[in-house]
Amino acid sequence: MNLIDLSQLNTERVRAIWALVDTPCRPLQGKVAWSFEGNGIRTRTSFIQAFQELGLSFVELPNLLKTPERAADLAGYLDPFYDVYVVRESNHQRLAEFASASQRPVINAMSGMGHPCEVLTDAFYIDRSIAPIEQARICLWGPTTNVLRSWHELAFSLQLPIMHICDERLHETLPYIEFASTPSRAADIVITDGWPSGAEAMAKSLTVADLDSMGMPMLLATPPFSIGREIAFDPVQYPRFSGYSQKSLLLPVQKAILRYLLAC
Repeated sequence: MNLIDLSQLNTERVRAIWALVDTPCRPLQGKVAWSFEGNGIRTRTSFIQAFQELGLSFVELPNLLKTPERAADLAGYLDPFYDVYVVRESNHQRLAEFASASQRPVINAMSGMGHPCEVLTDAFYIDRSIAPIEQARICLWGPTTNVLRSWHELAFSLQLPIMHICDERLHETLPYIEFASTPSRAADIVITDGWPSGAEAMAKSLTVADLDSMGMPMLLATPPFSIGREIAFDPVQYPRFSGYSQKSLLLPVQKAILRYLLAC
């Protein structure tokens, strides 16, 4: 099994991954192929620590999927050396092709189309700290990014009704997603993400007044956040900011993802 996007999961699989967060684990045997495009400071930090804490050795393969070599050939040559791949690659189609060709689990550590590990972590936080995920009133704010697209996928997989506030020109027809230009109801949590380049003409910054209109929900500002773009104010000053420590959950959830996929 791979984790390339969250449409591959269902409620049973998500719950099984989350259950492993609380389950002790002996050191594992295995070798990770690790390829990480860009900075990704938090994701890089937590995955490397996850490898170390699980007893997995890892080999860094810079720009693994940037070669013109066919994905099937790469997988065929490399699979005998590794037990799992963790890859951050902007070209989502190339990553998906490699995952389809490989006989080993492949984990998307972020692509241009999705950020499944980040969103599974944030959903775990909501489930444990705010309300069971099926009952939580979730609001996405801003144009659809890779993070918010992963939320759309999770909504489909878990049948979660989610409100997504963005410019009318960006509205889509998607299962379980209610697109709107302004908030129409209360929320338990609002999730933002950094705007893509050129989004200013079709995006509105989240304000405290907007949050007030939704009943002062929790605010999860996906880092790195930009004050004056997706958020009009300093989220650290907002009394219901989810806090820096929320992202420390990346480590236990990523460990659980690795354990689950290696056992499949």
